Amino acid sequence: MNLGIAAALAAYTMWGLLPVYWKALQTVPTLELVAHRTVWSFVFLLLWSAWRRRWAWLHQLRQDRRTQITFAATAGLLGLNWAVYLWAVNAGLLVDVSLGYFINPLINVMLGGLLLGERLRTGQGVAIVFAVAGVVYLTFNYGAFPWVALTVASTFALYGLLRKTASLDAVEGLFTEMALLSVPALGFLLLQHQTGAAVLGTIETPLLVLLVMTGVVTALPLVWFSYGARRITLTTIGILQYVAPTLQFLLGVIVFGESFAFARLAGFVLIWLSVAIYSLEGLIVRRKMTAMETAI
Repeated sequence: MNLGIAAALAAYTMWGLLPVYWKALQTVPTLELVAHRTVWSFVFLLLWSAWRRRWAWLHQLRQDRRTQITFAATAGLLGLNWAVYLWAVNAGLLVDVSLGYFINPLINVMLGGLLLGERLRTGQGVAIVFAVAGVVYLTFNYGAFPWVALTVASTFALYGLLRKTASLDAVEGLFTEMALLSVPALGFLLLQHQTGAAVLGTIETPLLVLLVMTGVVTALPLVWFSYGARRITLTTIGILQYVAPTLQFLLGVIVFGESFAFARLAGFVLIWLSVAIYSLEGLIVRRKMTAMETAI
């Protein structure tokens, strides 16, 4: 197997299976878990960057005010995304989380059209219509607005949109975001410790190890993805990106036994149909572009 595909597949597979890890830490309150994940991710990335000895990008970051503002915004979006995601996983709403990551690429397309002036292709427009129909169906027929899915999808889509305009690569960008978020996160943890509400001193050693390792399980798949994305085509990435929400969905329904009534199935079918249309349309367009480039 191509090393690029293997690395990207490993990243998406780990993202898809991570809910099992977070379930093991469900005794830790969500905000405290987010704070630990942030601080330990910063520690891991600091050690990783020190090992790589690549610090030249820090000079660029200090000199570029626009990049600083961009990463302040992406850090906030990532923190909100993590908080909703971790709460939902441990609240038995993993299926809703998977729905969010299924529709995330479609929201990316919508944002590109609305904010960047990108022209929607016919197939993309049809896919978005089916996705919206699925969300509307779930809202009215299932009787609950899918706010978890839409919050996860929209925050991550906005995050991706802003990161697209930033000049730092994936690992450097995450390091910057964790550095920004670690200040309030560490302050929160110290406050929890002072008030006696922190779980750090009350949990057993295995859970403590899992808590410390949240930095590794957060940053490692990103390192794999960064390696793989530079070596494979966008078409391949477009296909592989659905590995994670598929695994999340299967974990939610089969492993964790989350409710999945027929009313929800109908809504999900509309979403999956939109994903299929989006993926197939993208594959056809890229093949045509490749054929034209080859002919030239």
